[in-house]
Amino acid sequence: MRNSQLAIAALSVLSAALAMALEIKPYSAEALASAQKDGKPVALHFRADWCPVCRAQDKVMEGFKADKALDITVLAVDYDKEKALEKKLKVATQSTLIVYKGSSEKARLAGDTEPEKLRAALAAAK
Repeated sequence: MRNSQLAIAALSVLSAALAMALEIKPYSAEALASAQKDGKPVALHFRADWCPVCRAQDKVMEGFKADKALDITVLAVDYDKEKALEKKLKVATQSTLIVYKGSSEKARLAGDTEPEKLRAALAAAK
């Protein structure tokens, strides 16, 4: 019985560790509202499929998925469709990343593909 309790405890720790990493999901107003209401770190990545800078940012952020230090959800916002959100948040260009801790803006980058700068912006939500 003791071994099974240790196994359950180990699985719980492993599950918690796996849950703590960057996650990329499509944007929805509900997902943003939920994360902000719960005070969780969340980022909006305003991107377009036709944008080479956005694709470069995507590649960098995909590489961050296993980074346990970046416990944040990135919501991919379709730059060509979410005009009202862009206006509300004063987003002037695709390839813009806005990082929040709850509803407080912690960082904003536009047009940057340097991994160190993207990582620093995402980490600002801690």
